[in-house]
Amino acid sequence: MRTTVGIIGAGPAGLLLARLLHRAGIDSVVLEARDRAYVEARQRAGILEQGTVDVLRECGAGARMDREGLRHDGIELRFDRRRHRVDFPELTGGKSVMVYAQTEVVKDLIALHTDEGGPLLFEAKALAVEDPDSEHPRVRYVHEGVEQTLECDYVVGCDGFWGVAREAVPRELSRVFERTYPFGWLGVLADVPPSNDELVYARHDRGFALLSMRSPEVSRLYLQVPDGTDPDEWSDEEIWDELERRFETADGWSLKRGPVTSKSVTPMRSFVHEPMRHGRLFLAGDAAHIVPPTGAKGLNLAVSDVVTFARGLVRLRETGSADRLDAYSETCLRRVWQAERFSYAMTTTLHRAPDATAFDDRLQLARLERIATARSAATDLAENYTGLPFG
Repeated sequence: MRTTVGIIGAGPAGLLLARLLHRAGIDSVVLEARDRAYVEARQRAGILEQGTVDVLRECGAGARMDREGLRHDGIELRFDRRRHRVDFPELTGGKSVMVYAQTEVVKDLIALHTDEGGPLLFEAKALAVEDPDSEHPRVRYVHEGVEQTLECDYVVGCDGFWGVAREAVPRELSRVFERTYPFGWLGVLADVPPSNDELVYARHDRGFALLSMRSPEVSRLYLQVPDGTDPDEWSDEEIWDELERRFETADGWSLKRGPVTSKSVTPMRSFVHEPMRHGRLFLAGDAAHIVPPTGAKGLNLAVSDVVTFARGLVRLRETGSADRLDAYSETCLRRVWQAERFSYAMTTTLHRAPDATAFDDRLQLARLERIATARSAATDLAENYTGLPFG
């Protein structure tokens, strides 16, 4: 099989790239190792930056998001039993975020691609990217029990941290930067309306907590727990009791409880692979970088990557200039490192390290107090949370 762009991975990045290319009249083939039911059920991030929302609307994938998504104009920070709201539109000139689960974004993009796009092969496991530095790289893959080859002009690896795309970058050219954290997030879904209209980020001496939501009827909540925690070690009652302690305020705010429908633990890490391009192979999303979820950047960085690639390829087609494609890695990495910085700052400000001292505690409170009292600090948080401009 032959195509212009071979896309490995049918997560939101791969599917959005296929959609952007289709709208530009550029053909592509998407290879996805899992079946459609699995892909449409994967639970991931749920906060879309303003730029991500705009791109989904522009490519015709925003109708259900606008009907069912929840626009949020701010977040609430809690510390020292106090509440402080950060107003996004007021600080950023009108920007906001959308609460709309990645699962739903994927469903929308798959439906559009099935109706209008090119080949989307589920249960097509990529084995290797070959000759990435040639004019015609190839992807070897297995589909329906038969090994096949996809010949491309370009390959974009949207296949996650454990995918094969990054392996095609020679080791002598690769640089890896990473940090692991000694804690994770115990996350629960609960059939109960959210206890707050906007997300609540709570810093507490017992550890971080996050109040989020999936819909007006379903709450998504998180607790900081030691790395390696088994979620089954926590009973539902223990989870609710601990959430209540960490969200406690002096004004009598109360937490709504309800049936817990799922529990899982998410490890926390930061990871960046440089470069994000080798020859005609381009890495996007988790294949190139991972951020701790505190800043809600993971999905949005993946969107930024594929938008940058699509714009570069369109420019090449329209003008003959490859300057944007040539600058892909540098352009994406500028935004990636800003997201890494922001996510690290949010994580270290709100989570309590196992070896934290009284001095560390006071520093955290001082950082939060600065956000609550200095417009410049609040603006920096709001601008990064709602999303820096795409490259």
